[in-house]
Amino acid sequence: MMTTMGATPEPTTLLDWLPEPLAQFWRLPLFSVEGVEVTLGHVMLCLTVLVLGLIGARIFSRVFVSVLTRRTRIHPGAAAATRSLLFYALALMVLLLALDVVNFPLRLFAFAGGALAIGVGFASQNILSNFISGLILLIERPVRVGDVVQFDGSRSVTGVIRRIGARSTRIVTGENLEVVVPNSTLVEQNVVNWTLSSDEIRASITVGVAYGSPLEEALGALRRAAAEHGSVLRDPAPVATFEEFGDSSLVLTLYFWMRIHEMFERRVVQSDLRLATERLLRERGIVVAFPQRDVHLDTAGPLEVRVVGRVEGGGRIAPKA
Repeated sequence: MMTTMGATPEPTTLLDWLPEPLAQFWRLPLFSVEGVEVTLGHVMLCLTVLVLGLIGARIFSRVFVSVLTRRTRIHPGAAAATRSLLFYALALMVLLLALDVVNFPLRLFAFAGGALAIGVGFASQNILSNFISGLILLIERPVRVGDVVQFDGSRSVTGVIRRIGARSTRIVTGENLEVVVPNSTLVEQNVVNWTLSSDEIRASITVGVAYGSPLEEALGALRRAAAEHGSVLRDPAPVATFEEFGDSSLVLTLYFWMRIHEMFERRVVQSDLRLATERLLRERGIVVAFPQRDVHLDTAGPLEVRVVGRVEGGGRIAPKA
């Protein structure tokens, strides 16, 4: 089919559909890279692809890990690490795609990447250190989301890890305080992970009974208190021991195992066992000892007795006349 002489040509690109002022604004040149002219339209298109791509990457990573968790029942910490690493990988792909859409020469990264690394090394050492430490935490997984950890910073912090981000880790303490810890702190300092390989921990309570008490019955009361508590594990079995001859009591200790998800759970179980132990000992007539001291008087000579006042009505002490 032949085009009629003098007819208006059909639009072939998106710019041909735009009014001429908008088209000129879109073609407004900003800078040139190796002969490739970057216009305002290129920048806007790049930003649009980047924003939409990052939103899509975050949604995809969450949905993918959610489906993976339901089907494989992986550890919540492993699921969080997988979601973060998948998002970072998709974000890098989106960035490269956005640059390719505007025909940005990617080979410039060979030079620009080195210059950027030098600039970041001098100007953003802490940020880079925390980001790399975050990757180490996600890949090596010495701590995971949901773990109960304890470490010494400016003050001792104990809590549950709720999120491991690119720069910092969020820890919620037993007082429901959210502590934001730089990732490098968790990599460089000693960290006690209470639930790294298992959520089972051993705890104990100690009680002192009076001298002369039947120790076998007292130890049996400790073992019964542990057996009656639902949070105390049967395997490994609780163990009650006679620790030592104290200054004022015979010291007994109950060792038991329990599962922990929050640090405060251990204190609650210990409190319950102390209450049960006191009740069982009282039912058996065994006295929980208290500090005692023997006072010796020197009776080699007469004891001097001095009256400092007299008691009047109402309990008041009047000075001696």
